[in-house]
Amino acid sequence: MNSQMIIEIVGYIGSALVLVSFLMTSVWKLRIVNTIGSFIFMIYALIIRSYPTAIMNFCLVLINLHFLWKMRHTGKEYDLVKLEPSDQYLKYLLKKQGDDIEKFFPHVLKDFQSGESELDFACLITCGGNPAGITMGKQKGEELDLHLDYSLPEYRDFSIGTFLMNKLKEEGIKKLIYDGPSQNHMAYLNKMGFKEVQGVFEKTLA
Repeated sequence: MNSQMIIEIVGYIGSALVLVSFLMTSVWKLRIVNTIGSFIFMIYALIIRSYPTAIMNFCLVLINLHFLWKMRHTGKEYDLVKLEPSDQYLKYLLKKQGDDIEKFFPHVLKDFQSGESELDFACLITCGGNPAGITMGKQKGEELDLHLDYSLPEYRDFSIGTFLMNKLKEEGIKKLIYDGPSQNHMAYLNKMGFKEVQGVFEKTLA
């Protein structure tokens, strides 16, 4: 493999990452992947001496970094609203976000809509009055068995999780248990401090 081919591969990788970033529903992930892709493509443009392209991608990197910093440091004002699992607005949100929820929490909606679910705990997290997340589970005294801990794409920056844990503690919940699929949740579970115990993820709200 000669150097020219390696340079071309670098260009293709940068282009692919930029394109893939626009397919992501999470704004946070979109910005990160787009930053990486733009940086790689900037290097490629410098190597082939396409300076206008290099300048454009350098600007994209700066713009993405600015918004990532802003997303990290701009405080979001969340509120927690407790609901009955039979609440009609809750059912509307679950249906509206159904396809996305199914990717992360398969079978939860099917059981809920069929009436086979035994969930007795539900709350809606809002940001500026807009829906930001839905949490549902089964409460056993001071323990909450989580079945659904869903955030809308634009709020997937872990801040909503931190807020939720604090509010659940205020509600008297001392331990969270999650026994669902984890392949799409490992980053969140690790960030929130869950520990795996015999295949079940647990977190003590100290």
